[in-house]
Amino acid sequence: MSEHRHDDTHEHTHDHDTGQDHGHSHDHDHGHHHDPKQRQAVIHRIARAGGHLNAVKKMVEDDRDCSEVLIQLAAVQSALNSVSRIILKDHIEHCIVDAVEENDSEAIDRLNKAIDQMIK
Repeated sequence: MSEHRHDDTHEHTHDHDTGQDHGHSHDHDHGHHHDPKQRQAVIHRIARAGGHLNAVKKMVEDDRDCSEVLIQLAAVQSALNSVSRIILKDHIEHCIVDAVEENDSEAIDRLNKAIDQMIK
């Protein structure tokens, strides 16, 4: 079978209550707002990656070749890493710059914890 890619063909949003705590709380205030276009682009990329992951799930359900599934999982991981990189850069350029200006050491501590979670 040929390689099956879903890079730009699906856009889905799903709510999943996994009951897992991912260590992120929303009890802090950024003190500024993110660019709506940038935020929408990130949301779109995440939705696309979610659609791609659902396509990979369907591949497994359809008992597709393991090598093809692994290739597609790598593509999903790459897409998620790309989104993480965009968010991290934006966070450093805006949120952390603001935090430094406001002497907010907690924001830097949160960034360090997030980086520790990202890179394990």
